[in-house]
Amino acid sequence: MLASTYLSPPFLPFHHHTATTTTSAHLLSGDPNRRVRPRHMSGPVLLKAKAVDGDGDGRADLLLPSRRHAVLGVARVLFAAANERSLRCMNQAALGRSMTGTVAGDLMVGAMAHSWRVLVQGITSLAFFCARADEYVRPPPSPLVLTPHDKPADHPQQVHISVVGTNKMRISWVTDDRNAPSLVEYGKSPGNYTASASGDNATYRYFLYKSGAIHHVTIGPLEPSTTYHYRCGKAGDEFTLRTPPASLPIELVVIGDLGQTEWTASTLSHIGGADYDMLLLPGDLSYADTQQPLWDSFGRLVQPLASARPWMVTEGNHEVEALPVVEFAPFVAYNARWRMPYEESGSRSNLYYSFDAAGGAAHVVMLGSYVDFEEGSEQYAWLERDLAGVDRRRTPWLIVLLHAPWYNTNQAHQGEGEAMRAAMESLLYEARVDVVFSGHVHAYERFTRIYDNEADSRGPMYITIGDGGNREGLALKFIKDHEAAHLSVFQEASFGHGRLRIVNETSAVWTWHRNDDAYATVRDEVWLESLASPKLAMATAGRRLDEL
Repeated sequence: MLASTYLSPPFLPFHHHTATTTTSAHLLSGDPNRRVRPRHMSGPVLLKAKAVDGDGDGRADLLLPSRRHAVLGVARVLFAAANERSLRCMNQAALGRSMTGTVAGDLMVGAMAHSWRVLVQGITSLAFFCARADEYVRPPPSPLVLTPHDKPADHPQQVHISVVGTNKMRISWVTDDRNAPSLVEYGKSPGNYTASASGDNATYRYFLYKSGAIHHVTIGPLEPSTTYHYRCGKAGDEFTLRTPPASLPIELVVIGDLGQTEWTASTLSHIGGADYDMLLLPGDLSYADTQQPLWDSFGRLVQPLASARPWMVTEGNHEVEALPVVEFAPFVAYNARWRMPYEESGSRSNLYYSFDAAGGAAHVVMLGSYVDFEEGSEQYAWLERDLAGVDRRRTPWLIVLLHAPWYNTNQAHQGEGEAMRAAMESLLYEARVDVVFSGHVHAYERFTRIYDNEADSRGPMYITIGDGGNREGLALKFIKDHEAAHLSVFQEASFGHGRLRIVNETSAVWTWHRNDDAYATVRDEVWLESLASPKLAMATAGRRLDEL
């Protein structure tokens, strides 16, 4: 795989202009004027800091980008080195194991580890705050959920699955034993394995951290909508998966910016409370942010769901983990742990790819917000080829996921997706993409169908769902007089998840489920009609004649 160039998200000026088109989206139900206030959280009063330069004009020029990245890179390396030991101590304490051989010693070491973690987190947070003081300040963080591993070294952990082609599945897992076999046995009855497949494994280093053996094995051919029982590496527990259906209907769960906090655990619990066929995640998985043991903890946290249904992911900014000072390449941990079917879709990078679902009735495109996307780039050329190969007569649904939203009325991350939108939006529009999901902004927002900052019934519906449960908290403030405010039909700053149920070739229903303690409350629901449907095609042709 060729190394891809990392792009730091641009910070663009905020421009106001008046939209002239008010064409509504093609929705079968849903109130386009419905708005909900952000859901407020308890906690201390938050202040927004603003740096003033020597001229007193209010511009925030704290650090040049290269110097800022270097400072933050050094801070992250120091944190990773100290944090690996503190995480190990906390992990042993969670398992009830002794670290020193004495009760008093264990208490002292545990207290020191916890105090060190809190102290360094505070210093790191202060560094980020000083370097980006002009940005939105989020609510207080939720405690991390550290998931320990208390089984033998050859037992599989962090098991997750992903689709490969039309009838195969990739099984991925980690073992502390780096000599454990990369073998999967599977069958339709518990304990009765009628087939097996072998694969490969590898490790990676990140500063002082060395991963366990990361195994990837592709099994199949498999039958659709079928339950299989499988075991990894001839050791440990048996797992159960269900393959996706080969035709409609299909139900897709969509979550973004997940992390591993108590909020995350609530979201995962709500997702697991109702059936679905596949999960899509548009970036920001573990929030390890160079603290590599947190990748392991995240894998163990999501294993109960990720080992049973395919998880299809793309990268976010928290997967980059590039350290320019010591020249660590970006996406090392992400690419090693979360291998997606990029080669099968003709991509040369694990950072962008596509796949079919429901026997080809839906085509899902996963784009990379932090790899070259301009015209002339590999990703742009690949996207052109991929979209050109979609036959909308056979594939009525076209779905795109990316991390940094192209449309956003929240105060957080303003303009960070603009460069990618300017480069690629026309490709999605000409292909008649039905819906675009993004994350990055830690809130929920749904827009009408849009093209080039104007309502357009032939454009995609844009949905931001970066509210999975990350440690940074919610982005509470939406800009009331934002230039795109009239295009935003629903917005709420709460944690939750979404579900897209594609009912048939013409209709799908999207629901957003807010986390309300023990319940997942449906707060937003809208029906979509495929842009490939004959009725819409005829309407589009009529409009084009009128325009001529």
